[in-house]
Amino acid sequence: MKGKKIAVLGADGFEEIELTGPVWYFRELGAQVDIIAPKFNLAPARYGLSTPEMAKTHIMAIQYLQPVGWIKFDRTADQIKVSDYDAVFIPGGAWNPDNLRYDKDVIKFIQDFNKSGKLIAAICHAPVVLASADILKGRKLTGYWNIQSDLKNAGGIVSDQPVVVDSNIITSRHPIDVADFSKAVESWLAKK
Repeated sequence: MKGKKIAVLGADGFEEIELTGPVWYFRELGAQVDIIAPKFNLAPARYGLSTPEMAKTHIMAIQYLQPVGWIKFDRTADQIKVSDYDAVFIPGGAWNPDNLRYDKDVIKFIQDFNKSGKLIAAICHAPVVLASADILKGRKLTGYWNIQSDLKNAGGIVSDQPVVVDSNIITSRHPIDVADFSKAVESWLAKK
């Protein structure tokens, strides 16, 4: 994977192993991997929420809904373009996809990436971001069990398999599928 550039789209609430496992694997194979987050937006004061200073430069990891730490991101979604990368990868986590699918820069990037025919990979809950980008009609895919009806409602053809490859989209179901998922991404990129 030397010379390949991969964008990892992540936000607060990403499942730790679904980001760190593939990122480690891709980097070990020589890929350049950038972690991309939505542009930081402070919650309106009327909500009475406090935000740690770290949230401006880091995203929060979880393990099955338990916060477990922070990972620094490299760039924000408003700073990237399709030509910068060979692939985009979205880890799951129960909150991460909801934070991403609300961000207009993330959705536009996914839509443009799909038009380019470059690889889009999503694991666990992350395929709902692809549903929000409206790119699943007629596509074969998989995802975590509790989002499969959402994927079907978005026009996807859903099966319960560890990994599904359909043209430029690779999806996977669960943290236990991280190794198979990572190898599928490697294989797809090796053919290009």
